[in-house]
Amino acid sequence: MKLFHATPSRRQFFKGANATAAGLVLPSFWNVRGAFAEALTLTPRQTEGPFYPDQLPLDTDNDLFIINDGITPAIGEITHLSGRILDSSGKPLRNALVEIWQVDGKGVYLHTADRHAQRDANFQGFGRFLTGSTGEYYFRTVRPVPYPGRTPHIHFKIKLPSENELTTQCYIKGHPQNDRDGVLRGIREPQLRDSLMVDFVPIKDSQLGELAAKFDIVLGVTPGDG
Repeated sequence: MKLFHATPSRRQFFKGANATAAGLVLPSFWNVRGAFAEALTLTPRQTEGPFYPDQLPLDTDNDLFIINDGITPAIGEITHLSGRILDSSGKPLRNALVEIWQVDGKGVYLHTADRHAQRDANFQGFGRFLTGSTGEYYFRTVRPVPYPGRTPHIHFKIKLPSENELTTQCYIKGHPQNDRDGVLRGIREPQLRDSLMVDFVPIKDSQLGELAAKFDIVLGVTPGDG
């Protein structure tokens, strides 16, 4: 049984920041790691960049591939992006607001200053998800494409009730433009750079060529801070 159809109902997705991981049915590619045998690598901070949406869309839920109850999907490879938000000890963080934003399949941001090409009007461009007790988040989006001067990436902003906040980015592991990206190369330590690399893996038997990507984010907060 497939998780999604070509034109799914929006009822299949959690709406906006009121969504939690409780009751979330994830595809079989989701594997929750067990006990942490070694120290976690804190997710490094990355620049927010100039294109955090200056006008948020009316639809800000965790499905960026189709807007509201539209029937026309976005341009791009469907990607099921998931992961966990953890504290420095590996404990899942509940009520972490996860925001993502990225270019559409044409390489254009949801921002009034990014007008070098016509936007894909069917791509939401920005989404939110509120974690539950397991710290899990989930988005349906598209595989990121290059932006002029940048390797493909997805922006993340994590906000906690304690006012702790992290802004970072994730990248496609092995993409040939990674080595030439100034923002990514600004991280000098290979281990920290590697922590931002994500495999975009084809989902077996997907008739739509869907991909799965998993990106765990570790915040430098101690138990009780979140």
